[in-house]
Amino acid sequence: MSQMGRVIFNAKRLVGRHLLASDVPALLEVYGDADAMRWVGDGQPLTREDCKRWIEVSAGNYRSRGYGMSAIIEHGSNRVVGFCGLVHPDNQPEAELKYAFGRSSWGRGYATEAARAMLAYAHGPVGLSRVVATVYAENLPSRRVLLKAGLQHTSSLPAEDGRVVLYFVSEAATRRDKP
Repeated sequence: MSQMGRVIFNAKRLVGRHLLASDVPALLEVYGDADAMRWVGDGQPLTREDCKRWIEVSAGNYRSRGYGMSAIIEHGSNRVVGFCGLVHPDNQPEAELKYAFGRSSWGRGYATEAARAMLAYAHGPVGLSRVVATVYAENLPSRRVLLKAGLQHTSSLPAEDGRVVLYFVSEAATRRDKP
């Protein structure tokens, strides 16, 4: 397991594990894609150095909080197909579910499977009673993922760039599905 890294969930088709230094190329493939990143953060793709820093930050989050971003591995191929985790952007108090997948994995239900498993991990072993998620209103695929994963839309607010951000919540007491 040391080569695999610390596994945090094992779902039907996917395994979630802590990020490793060897994940930089996979991170860059996903987060270096300018088209895909239009929905993430400031909309700019990450550089190789950004990816290296992100792995270090994630390691610190796992040490201090017990959770962070994780690599999502496809059963069978053992290929990193994306990333999913619990983060605190700008030190917000509540954990936020985040995910991104490589283009070759889009449309296969991997984001929904990973989100469900991550929420089960958050509400189970980690003990979080509430997890939030945000998505731009025009990002229909991600909105569907959040709804299928069992989150509830609670509010909508304008972002600094004028787009509308939708807020979703997962409460531990309302979770009924399993990964």
